[in-house]
Amino acid sequence: MTLHGKLIGASLGPGDPELITRRAWAVLQSGARWLYPVKKAEESSYALSIVARGGLPIPADAEELVFPMTRDADILAKAWQRAAVRTVALLAEGRDLVFLVEGDASTFATFGHLARVVSELLPSVEVETIPGVSSFAAAAATTGTVLAEEDETFAIIPAAYGVEVIDHLLDEFDTLALLKVKPLVDEVVDLLERRDLLATSVFIEKVGSPEERIVRDVASLKGEKVNYLSLMLVQNPKRVRGELRRGCRKRKEAADS
Repeated sequence: MTLHGKLIGASLGPGDPELITRRAWAVLQSGARWLYPVKKAEESSYALSIVARGGLPIPADAEELVFPMTRDADILAKAWQRAAVRTVALLAEGRDLVFLVEGDASTFATFGHLARVVSELLPSVEVETIPGVSSFAAAAATTGTVLAEEDETFAIIPAAYGVEVIDHLLDEFDTLALLKVKPLVDEVVDLLERRDLLATSVFIEKVGSPEERIVRDVASLKGEKVNYLSLMLVQNPKRVRGELRRGCRKRKEAADS
């Protein structure tokens, strides 16, 4: 019977190595082999750079897995298959693998898909996901933004769904985290201006990294090229909320009548 290693997704947070959890830090030093994502072969890895800034030496046998930035389904499918097949081959050596994940491994991350495909190829594999600080949580903390309190509502969406969807959600949620806003910055700024929400919006780029940038005058971003690792936090203090049903109050009142 072949003994396979365990596949571990280690969340590293969005950029500041001090946000790496104790569990992830311990796994990185456990002797497990490191895997890290790149967009193309021999390109730098943002996830790997987080660990490097934390002072850990990069093991000589750390290996990259290529996940191209494309929406071509055929190219993506082949890339995922190659990455999963290589991961399974390494697991067969009996050593644990730790896959480095920027942000949180369960939130818009590469690891979930990799783990799913690996589990299909190797159903007996043990998978561990180590949670971490998400980019929007770190952005809220560094900008002093309260994402939600008491009965407020909060939604996280990729900005690529478009301004019509964002416009609708502004009426449904008190706060929106708009991820990956790079392609739609101008359109989002125009929407916020129409909705009179520029003053309650903030833009954050590469949060937690040495290149972190916070822009509170989001209107100034129009026409500007921003980094892929950027987001906006948008609050709508004028949102009209519906009635809340608390606990079993209505059922109790009906039973008493």
